[in-house]
Amino acid sequence: MTPAVQDRMILLLNHVISRETHAMARLRPFAGRLVVFHLQGWPAALPPAPDLVMGLTPAGLFERLDATHLAGGEVLTIELDASNPALMALGSLLGERPRVSVQGDAALAGEISWLMENLRWDLEDDLAGFLSPAAAHQLAAWGRATASAVATLARGIKARGPVGRGAA
Repeated sequence: MTPAVQDRMILLLNHVISRETHAMARLRPFAGRLVVFHLQGWPAALPPAPDLVMGLTPAGLFERLDATHLAGGEVLTIELDASNPALMALGSLLGERPRVSVQGDAALAGEISWLMENLRWDLEDDLAGFLSPAAAHQLAAWGRATASAVATLARGIKARGPVGRGAA
């Protein structure tokens, strides 16, 4: 099941990138290079989380590869601190970035960072493609309101701190 999930994640990533031609242009010079996402410190009590290995295509998009491709070629390794997945998920609800360690090509790392800072999925525009623009706008407004409420709840949970034995 993991390769199928990873394939869907890369399809979404490529969809977002392909909507911005300048993003694709920034990635084209790195065609053939590899990017590996690794979850560092993943809890042993959870099922193992495999690395996501992606190659950059000449079009400036990503493709999922298996680990056998790691033997050759330049690799950019991005390790996310996943020692506390619940805290990482809570932080993502608040728009926080997880702690990251990067090893490899600094120029490619800079472009990946630029993508993370500047690209956003325009869900409303995608919804308008098969719904009316008014319906897409209303759904997006409800989505933003829900996201804001969830973020407010997450901030409250985070502010209370850890709950466990001995907590009063």
